[in-house]
Amino acid sequence: MNEQELSQRLTVVGNAVPKGARLADIGSDHAYLPVALMLVGKISYAVCGEVVVGPFQSAQKQVVKSGLADKIVVRLADGLAAIKKEDEIDTITIAGMGGTLITSILENGKTQGQLSGHERLILQPNVGEANVRRWLQKEGYEILTESILAENDKIYEVIVAEKTVVKSQLTDKEIFFGPYLLAEKNSVFLKKWLQEQYALEKVLIQLQKAKVVPEEKVIAIKQELAWIKEVLE
Repeated sequence: MNEQELSQRLTVVGNAVPKGARLADIGSDHAYLPVALMLVGKISYAVCGEVVVGPFQSAQKQVVKSGLADKIVVRLADGLAAIKKEDEIDTITIAGMGGTLITSILENGKTQGQLSGHERLILQPNVGEANVRRWLQKEGYEILTESILAENDKIYEVIVAEKTVVKSQLTDKEIFFGPYLLAEKNSVFLKKWLQEQYALEKVLIQLQKAKVVPEEKVIAIKQELAWIKEVLE
């Protein structure tokens, strides 16, 4: 297995990993990413964290099969609890989960002392990207780059962030769309938000038909729709 065999989504995540990194891949799913990066000499050490026994065993098998058991450690652990101090991790990847779960993993890691704040974070939420950006801003992280890609009829975003002394404040609109993605507005971005517009319009119709209309929710959706229409113009 080499880097070329990674999915496009994981290739984008892997591209953001610095050369020589000591990587923690949380929710590693067969350890594909750390194995691919190690085989091309991009990383020097990796920890794969899995909370479910099946994927943990799959990751172990993949690492052994690739002859990398001395360089990649697989641990059965919840979130960043897979990281030990002696690992000296400087890069964390969390890919393929919801944004709310990613933020709770990061928050727990911070509380429990596994997240020092010196790591590069490479995050690929499947949904709830704004939750991730909001958490990063609150915790003093600067978004360095963002990517958006379509693969197998799904659209994915990858967010790369590090803590900085001086950080730029994102607007609510930038948190919603992503500051770099909003500036670029590529074809995948436009496709995503056209789909989101249709979905939100349907939700709005349903909410307005409800016996008790949740006014706050309606106001929030109307605001989002106004932003989307502005961006798509």
